[in-house]
Amino acid sequence: MSSGSALKSRRWKCVCAYNGAEFAGWQSQELRSRPAIQDIIEKRLAAILGSPVRIHGSGRTDAGVHARAQVFHFDAAWRHGPGKLLAAFRIGLPAAIQIRSIRGAPPGFHARFSAKGKIYSYTICLGDADPFMRPQVWTVFRPLDLSAMKRAAAYLRGRHDFRALSATRGAGDEDSVRNLRRLVIRRRGRCLTIVAEADGFLYKMVRSLVGALESVGEGKLAPEELRGILRSGHRTAAVLTAPPQGLFLEKVLY
Repeated sequence: MSSGSALKSRRWKCVCAYNGAEFAGWQSQELRSRPAIQDIIEKRLAAILGSPVRIHGSGRTDAGVHARAQVFHFDAAWRHGPGKLLAAFRIGLPAAIQIRSIRGAPPGFHARFSAKGKIYSYTICLGDADPFMRPQVWTVFRPLDLSAMKRAAAYLRGRHDFRALSATRGAGDEDSVRNLRRLVIRRRGRCLTIVAEADGFLYKMVRSLVGALESVGEGKLAPEELRGILRSGHRTAAVLTAPPQGLFLEKVLY
């Protein structure tokens, strides 16, 4: 066979969904007692393609966090179309992970660096959630002042330095300015859903936003106090980090 007929590698863009409860987060890391979602997908890809392949996600999600539309890309030679690759993916993955779509992407596409923004949602259940909801909501037994939470959310929307509403990972010089384009709170029955859209999020920023809004709802923080914390640039003990199970990555924007 001539070298000109050799199968060429190309870039593939994939969208996946997962229930994060049983995994150690998205990103592969050593010394974890549970596998990361990246580990599982790469293992399946290696079985399909016959050689190791590194995938690149749009960003990390922590242990226990879910996704409806996480995006990743990889480069590989595949002689069939995306439909057959998707079909091959559906065999051998655990039920908690689903590859929703695969398509070819231009060489310059990058799941992380090409992203223009992300949308997350977080659900709080007021009162005892049923056994089917508990793994995917934050159950809060105290009444929450929804109007106060909405006033506080209005202070947080827009372009700000969100250092006070994130968790550091040792990168003190990281740019912490983000444009929080949308932060809305919707109630349906006993469930509050908080939707956040931004050009990017800092480490644990969404869970910190939710924790701060919940504290406002309980009356532990006034909306104006939360605005002051945001402006200070310093995280305080008044800002809680909401538990991971209520958080969903809804969409990556390109």
